[in-house]
Amino acid sequence: MVSAEPIAVDAARAGRRGSLLLLIRLGLVAAATAAAWLVVRAADGTAAFPPTPMLASLSLLPVNVISLLLVARLLRCEGQSLHALFAPGRSVLRDTGWGLLWIAVLYVPFVLAVMGTMWLLYGAGMFEAFQTVFYDPDAAAVASPVWALVLGIVAVLTFAPLNAPAEEAVYRGYAQSRLTSWWSPWPAMLVCSLAFGAQHAFFAPTTEAMIVYVAAFTVWGLGSALIVRAQRRLLPVTIAHLLVNLMTSSPALVFPILILAGVVES
Repeated sequence: MVSAEPIAVDAARAGRRGSLLLLIRLGLVAAATAAAWLVVRAADGTAAFPPTPMLASLSLLPVNVISLLLVARLLRCEGQSLHALFAPGRSVLRDTGWGLLWIAVLYVPFVLAVMGTMWLLYGAGMFEAFQTVFYDPDAAAVASPVWALVLGIVAVLTFAPLNAPAEEAVYRGYAQSRLTSWWSPWPAMLVCSLAFGAQHAFFAPTTEAMIVYVAAFTVWGLGSALIVRAQRRLLPVTIAHLLVNLMTSSPALVFPILILAGVVES
């Protein structure tokens, strides 16, 4: 169950810890994606920033491990545990059902945010702009389909299982409740959601896409924040997040297989 009141720590101190955790997470994501880009650029020489989603997913492995360790340490200082943060309600199966429902619920405002931001940027030409906004042919990528398959396997096996709990622990599990105890619910949820949205700017394929990503993922984050506050537990939203991450990372595994099988050309 998500703790709304930090234990044995005053509200201001807990709030500062929550704010610092958000800044650390954003800094780690920025450093990791830049490092992934620099490694590929050293081999390619022409790759643009940011790297492809698959490389970005790989770069998050150390970030997610560090994030979970930081939250676990902060919780221990307050007499709590990471395990308790993700404690299910009546059953894991029931929370899985809630997670599936929340995917559908969260995708509606997410898609509306994408479409609305694109319309604000491009007006009537928004649909034509989709072809260039969300694809950068010069982005850092792995040329060899064999290496792409190997890295894709690693990405799928590490990204979804670690990224969802790490992000939920940071943004909704720890920071949101601590900032709520320091300020009030709406400012706390908004700040955490804005930080969540800002993080995704580092995964956008183009500069224009960064604006869309920040807007859309801020909306997703706010929806998740409201759900966590209403249900007072983190697991349903984490399950929804994990399933979405699994769906978005699976192309990194599927496309190299299709290329190696000769179904599509590289």
